[in-house]
Amino acid sequence: MASHIEKLLTELQALTDEEKLRVLDAILTDLNNPNRDVEQLWLVEARKRWDYYKAGRLLTVSYEELMSKYNR
Repeated sequence: MASHIEKLLTELQALTDEEKLRVLDAILTDLNNPNRDVEQLWLVEARKRWDYYKAGRLLTVSYEELMSKYNR
């Protein structure tokens, strides 16, 4: 796979600035396209965590306690 990426990078270097921008736009559009399956999985996970929290079954830490850990 690394050789494939290296080949792509070499080909990119040969492109004009306008062509590079078109490639960049296509990559950013693809990355910004939401994955419905992943979103659904996170929705289920978030609901489960919220239910655990409301039922008192989730260990929580206060903001102050958390920040004190990183401010040392």
